[in-house]
Amino acid sequence: MVTLLICVGTSVGQTPSQVSSQPPNRVVPQPELDRGFRQMYNLDFTGAHNTFHVYQKGRPNDPLGYVADGAAYLFAEFNRLQILESDLFVDDHNWDNRAKQMPDPAVKADFERELARSDELISKVLAASPNDANALFSRVLANGLRGDYAAMIEKRNLASLSYMKTARVTAQQLLAIDPNCYDAFLAVGVENYLLGTTPAPVRWVLRLTGSQTDKDEGVQRLRLTAERGYYLAPFARLLLAVAALRDKDKKTARLLLADLATEFPHNQLYSKELARIQ
Repeated sequence: MVTLLICVGTSVGQTPSQVSSQPPNRVVPQPELDRGFRQMYNLDFTGAHNTFHVYQKGRPNDPLGYVADGAAYLFAEFNRLQILESDLFVDDHNWDNRAKQMPDPAVKADFERELARSDELISKVLAASPNDANALFSRVLANGLRGDYAAMIEKRNLASLSYMKTARVTAQQLLAIDPNCYDAFLAVGVENYLLGTTPAPVRWVLRLTGSQTDKDEGVQRLRLTAERGYYLAPFARLLLAVAALRDKDKKTARLLLADLATEFPHNQLYSKELARIQ
């Protein structure tokens, strides 16, 4: 039995010791980081920062710990500025005419510091191993966060588009290596969905720049993250709720928001949005 297992688990030309010395190149979910993300979604930003700082101390060379802390700073600003209200995204007029926000300079500095530290570690890892899955995922998430900050807080749409495209290209590189990193599908889904909802002439121009603009594919990729993702699954479910509202599908939006409100009872955004469409 032991011999059979060794033969089955060993590729031709490799000894058992060679196989065991080569860990799988994939993004391994970290329960500590997941706890911090869940604290963040539940608006416990102090708790999330504390959790991420403990992780950083234990794994100082992992760029994902710093990107995660950057996410907590960004979501705290989203909450303070009430940016994730659905009427901003459901109504194109509201989005096009949204006001440029007044960011907290201290929070912005903290946000940029965490991502800069992550960038340093990502570059170091990828210089030695260009296809390192964890480093690539960290880069996907960092560019996604920068794109969100540029668009939603600074109203720099072109800069956001550039970050979005970089995140999507890196996500596709990562998914070729680790097709089970379902969180990475968020980057592909966001670009396709958001750009797929623009007018046809705009989509044509965007395609010339290499952007992806397939709305239906975007929704499918968001569903993969929502259903099988890890850190980003709750955020993908919120985006799907917004997509459902844009399609006048209040039933689906209610189901998604009700689940989020139950899972994260301290986040009043979900219950508030649910009440809005009841």
